[in-house]
Amino acid sequence: MRRPVLIIRDLLASRDAPDLHALARIDDAERFVWAILPHAARTFSACIALLPARSALPAAVAYLYCRMLDTYEDLIADHRRREASLRAFAARFDAGPQPLRAPAPVIEEAMDLDDRDRAHLLLVRRAELVDRVYLSFDAPTRRVVRDLVVAMAEGMCWSSEVFATDGGVLLDEAGLTRYCRNVLGNPVVFSVRLMRLEHGDAPDVSPHELEDAMRVGEMVQLANITRDVEKDLRRGIAYDASLRHDLGRDASAGDHALTERCRLVRERLLRMALERAPSYGRIIEALHLPRFSVARASAVLMLLFTERYFRGCARRVGLSGWDGPNSIVSLLRRTMATTVSRRRAAREIARVEAAFLAAARR
Repeated sequence: MRRPVLIIRDLLASRDAPDLHALARIDDAERFVWAILPHAARTFSACIALLPARSALPAAVAYLYCRMLDTYEDLIADHRRREASLRAFAARFDAGPQPLRAPAPVIEEAMDLDDRDRAHLLLVRRAELVDRVYLSFDAPTRRVVRDLVVAMAEGMCWSSEVFATDGGVLLDEAGLTRYCRNVLGNPVVFSVRLMRLEHGDAPDVSPHELEDAMRVGEMVQLANITRDVEKDLRRGIAYDASLRHDLGRDASAGDHALTERCRLVRERLLRMALERAPSYGRIIEALHLPRFSVARASAVLMLLFTERYFRGCARRVGLSGWDGPNSIVSLLRRTMATTVSRRRAAREIARVEAAFLAAARR
């Protein structure tokens, strides 16, 4: 009964102008989790709300912890303080029989603030509320969430060190692949393990499933990277070595040569993402979801959101787009049909996969 309320509230939430005062006044832990999730997770929050009841709240808590780690990574300028904060945050989960007794590390000076950043800082300041919900989970669920947080923190420390060593640039595709796996491959593995718990199975992942999950993470993280090429460049980060000499520059200032370099980078990253499409269908098939499954609908919705973004990204780099749902109503209509139909889900996933691979060839 709560699911429609959460989804509607998610669709109506203003990501660009969050009501920070209202969020700061919430004292109920679970209510805070659901209230801040749309401001931390963007399109992911609707997918989380669609998950089965046993999995939705752990997924929301796990995502909020990942967002806290992202906030340390994004808003602490000094890489040594950044890495110390990431390790201290993860260490809270290893405090023996009484984890999370230490508070989340404080971010004293944050860079590049906008209202979204302020919402993320509020989340870090109120981490204790999220901790309360985490501690209410059973031991297997806590272990799966804890494994995700530790893996994410370790991956972000690696990324922070690499960026510091190489002057804010990832030098090659191998480094970019590892970065994407750290940031979103680990959450995809977490999702597979959580679904296994949902069905009473051991949360194990085979080597083939692990590789597919990581490639799905690469695909989705590349959406985030291609969206923010210019913003990252302004703050001194580049995911392609061809932009090394443009760090700190504003690509909106009318420099046509810089604009073209950004377009070419976005095009290369887009092709890299689209080529990873076949892994998505394989990972959903490996879950062996039952005939009636809101988890399947959540997975399809995530793919449709990703497809909608990549259609726009293709047009942005000068490629022809392809047909697909755009409005929230059409996305949800297609998604709901897959709740009761494996065949509809398979057709939808196959359609997106074919569109991605055709666009990659173009």
